[in-house]
Amino acid sequence: MDLNIEHITTYRYSEAVRLQPHLLRLRPRCDVAQTLHNFSLTVAPLLIGSSQWIDLDGNSPTQVWFDDQTTHQSVFTARSQVSTLCTNPFNFLLAPWAGQLPIDYPQSWAKQLQPYLMATSDPIIHTLARRCLQESAGDTLNFVKLITEKIHTHCTYQIRDLGGPLAAGTTWEEQRGSCRDFAELMMAVCRSVGLAARFVSGYELGNPEIAENHLHGWVEVYLPGGGWRGWDPTYGLAVADRHVALAASAYSRLTMPVEGTFSGRGVSVSMSYELSLELT
Repeated sequence: MDLNIEHITTYRYSEAVRLQPHLLRLRPRCDVAQTLHNFSLTVAPLLIGSSQWIDLDGNSPTQVWFDDQTTHQSVFTARSQVSTLCTNPFNFLLAPWAGQLPIDYPQSWAKQLQPYLMATSDPIIHTLARRCLQESAGDTLNFVKLITEKIHTHCTYQIRDLGGPLAAGTTWEEQRGSCRDFAELMMAVCRSVGLAARFVSGYELGNPEIAENHLHGWVEVYLPGGGWRGWDPTYGLAVADRHVALAASAYSRLTMPVEGTFSGRGVSVSMSYELSLELT
């Protein structure tokens, strides 16, 4: 599936501010699941410098910095051309020793996966995880499918543009939340049974009849033999070619598309964005 994507993020400040360096995670990944053909980034006010690198999770953030002038507004415009390639999300052979939970990762793998295995102490999550473990008979793939579908079925979706994800136990207790709340919940449940999981931010091509698009969040679970595989609890399905990943991390805050600060006293700030996803 070929897509043209335009993502414009605008910050407005009540008073003139000086912008500190910003970190932008707006460049789509380029890997076996998706190919990035073209990418452009435009920033206002004008930059005096920018730098790109590969971070610890393999993402490609861009750091930008500004001159000493003050401004009442900053605008970040990212344009991408992407081909999504994963038509069958189950096209892999799960390692025979990973078919039943808990997975006994080899010691070297467990060390590398440690940040993605950090489990919560919340009893609500542990109770939910035990229930899913019992209902899936400990089968690894059935467990992941079950928790994905259970969150989709039992929780009401709400759009919430600002703020980090709610605590996983809170989301399950209230049975409602945003896509990032559902992703945080699913990550916590997977980690509770020893499954490595990480948070993904990006885009999802939803109903083409609905003009409004939103930044999306989902989960990748590390399945031996299959690697990082995407699961979307908002829609209750495995991720295929209708998702475009921007960044992934063990910590949701490290996938924020725009991260930065400003200097100024008594300043309030508002954020808005426009997102266009077009099939080509």
